[in-house]
Amino acid sequence: MPKALMLIGPNFEDSELMYPYYRLQEAGYEVDLVGPEADAKYTGKNGVSFTSDKAAKKTKVNDYDMIVIPGGQQPDKLRTNKDVVQLVKDAFDKGLLAAVICHGPQLLIEADVVRGRRMTSWPSVRTDLKNAGATVVDEEVVVDGNLVTSRKPSDLPAWMRETLRVAEKRVVTA
Repeated sequence: MPKALMLIGPNFEDSELMYPYYRLQEAGYEVDLVGPEADAKYTGKNGVSFTSDKAAKKTKVNDYDMIVIPGGQQPDKLRTNKDVVQLVKDAFDKGLLAAVICHGPQLLIEADVVRGRRMTSWPSVRTDLKNAGATVVDEEVVVDGNLVTSRKPSDLPAWMRETLRVAEKRVVTA
């Protein structure tokens, strides 16, 4: 069974965590919620709560096929956690499929993995992405190799459709 590592932290965008969490399970993925601490309850901006399965410090990217980074205020809070940032860097170093939406690219900037990548994000993150060396576009979903990015909650269907398409293609060619 394929496995997805989904980051979780305070003030995540509820729909951007819930939609991929359940959609990936529906597609046959085992999904682990990984945060700064294991067994910690995190609440989204709109009041939905989830409990982390694992702590970033104890999570090994070799156990996963994909990393998912929801947006909201969570990426800004998580980018100050060295264990979470290292986990993101390790996921990119290993070449995991990365599905990132909204403010999620803030974590990619902190992990220094956006240089030369074509991507999109929430409007307020775009200048930071450009300054970090990314080519930024305003599109519903952007696929650049193993990186799938989208802008906002209304992009969720396109984002997950492309994420699962890239995931399937990676399995077929592996």
